[in-house]
Amino acid sequence: MKIKKIIVLGAGMVGKAIAIDLAGKHDVTAADIDQESLVFLADNYNITTIGVNLMEEERISDLVKDYDLVVSAVPGFMGYDILRTVIEAGKNIVDISFMPENFMDLNALAAEKGVTAITDCGVAPGMPNLIVGYHNEHMEIDTFEYVVGGLPFVKVYPFYYKAPFSPVDVVEEYTRPARYIEKGKRMTKPAMSEPEMMFFSKVGTLEAFYTDGLRSLLSNMDHIPNMKEKTLRYPGHIQLIQALKTAGFFGKEPVTVNNRAIRPIDFTSKVLIRDWKLDPEEREFTVMRIRLSGLQDGEHKEVVYDLYDVYDEKEKLSSMARTTGFTATANAELILEGHFGGKGVYPLELIGLDDECYHFVMDYLQERNVKFEIKENGKRID
Repeated sequence: MKIKKIIVLGAGMVGKAIAIDLAGKHDVTAADIDQESLVFLADNYNITTIGVNLMEEERISDLVKDYDLVVSAVPGFMGYDILRTVIEAGKNIVDISFMPENFMDLNALAAEKGVTAITDCGVAPGMPNLIVGYHNEHMEIDTFEYVVGGLPFVKVYPFYYKAPFSPVDVVEEYTRPARYIEKGKRMTKPAMSEPEMMFFSKVGTLEAFYTDGLRSLLSNMDHIPNMKEKTLRYPGHIQLIQALKTAGFFGKEPVTVNNRAIRPIDFTSKVLIRDWKLDPEEREFTVMRIRLSGLQDGEHKEVVYDLYDVYDEKEKLSSMARTTGFTATANAELILEGHFGGKGVYPLELIGLDDECYHFVMDYLQERNVKFEIKENGKRID
């Protein structure tokens, strides 16, 4: 396969994993303002680096013009503007940012520009979307739900949590109203509502609560009458987060402190970055369970996917960086190898409609030791 030129926008924990994986086959450039991350990549891998403030939108078009593919690994609040700018530049893009905006609003622009844009391309949202898209072509799904969390092995008081990506994106999960579908009707609940305890054999008991993880599935799979998503944390974490939210620490309206206007959310994010910072070699894990059921060939069928993935001590990569980053690189290879070339914006439920694409991504992850245990009606089939 001909070597391609790829630029990865963002060299955080996940962006680094993406750049490292793609550099095994391609000519990769990483762009970020964080010099420490760029030096690490340049010194240890065959990766070119560019120091740039990616919030300067006017620089993005010129930055990406000489590349065959763009991978956007920026925080969610930057995601939409960068996605739009890259599409306008006529470049194919794989995006992992958890943007609050509706990226499907850019579908017409991407089709007009002849661009393939694969969005929400991480472990979740991402893999559950791919999986429900695939099964949608093989069965009449009546229920789809998943729970997911990334957590440290060592629980440290008071949060019992470390953020493997931008804390501001985590806070966004805790504040954005959670949308779901019940008996064919779209419903909304406050984020963090309806907590329930769930047991996982390799982890123990975790607490699950509503977050807004269905996103594009609400429109692209709205024929499924029951759909929901919940986030997993250690018991006790969410009670403290709810207290902070109730006290106003996640507010977006500025308050005046010493004659300076400060948004509480900005202050809180700065504090949490320090408290939630995941050390480079700190062991953590990702746990996810995806369950769907419905009729196939006239018989009721339940399919369960379980993922348990841990920090890679050899490569020094966090589980969340691996599971999110390798999902993104798998889909990058779908484009680069010519397996998928649809023009427009494609979240993974639309990619999964193609059997070849589904199996390509699943095989790609398995080759990197990201393995799903799959059961049909209680019988393991993987």
